[in-house]
Amino acid sequence: VYMGGDKEFSPFSEKDLKILRNYLSYGGFLLIDDNSSQANSAFDNSVRKMISALFPQNPLRKIQRDHSVFRSFYLLNTVSGRSIIKPYLEGISIKGRTVLIYSANDQGGAWSRNKLGHWNYDVIAGGYRQRQLAIRLGVNIIMYALTLDYKKDMVHLPIILERLRRYNPK
Repeated sequence: VYMGGDKEFSPFSEKDLKILRNYLSYGGFLLIDDNSSQANSAFDNSVRKMISALFPQNPLRKIQRDHSVFRSFYLLNTVSGRSIIKPYLEGISIKGRTVLIYSANDQGGAWSRNKLGHWNYDVIAGGYRQRQLAIRLGVNIIMYALTLDYKKDMVHLPIILERLRRYNPK
């Protein structure tokens, strides 16, 4: 499920929170995307309140760079989006499975095209390369949501290490 926005939203009802909590606890996945391109936006504040009501004992945490979401298809060592507000993703994990990813960097704005295939929004600062990285991160997020952590299996490790050496020389 994708939830994007740029404005404050009303708190979820207890019934809605229970439905979402059950969905995430039993295999669901939620990507939340702040489309405002502003630090500490009204949407960000609403999201944080909603998440603290959803999982009061499980706060958002920074997702480490060795997480499967950064290698589920493309090997990435950075986050991207239409604008880079935070140089990291945040998430909620339940029993070792990340069920919610929160990006403050407007992923959807970097992906959005009109009916003619033209980009709806310019990316702020990074140009073409930043958009391509945002698309790659989007692919990785989708792959992670569908397959979880299969790239953490040891059978993939030699190939991943070789690719990391090739694309990130010292």
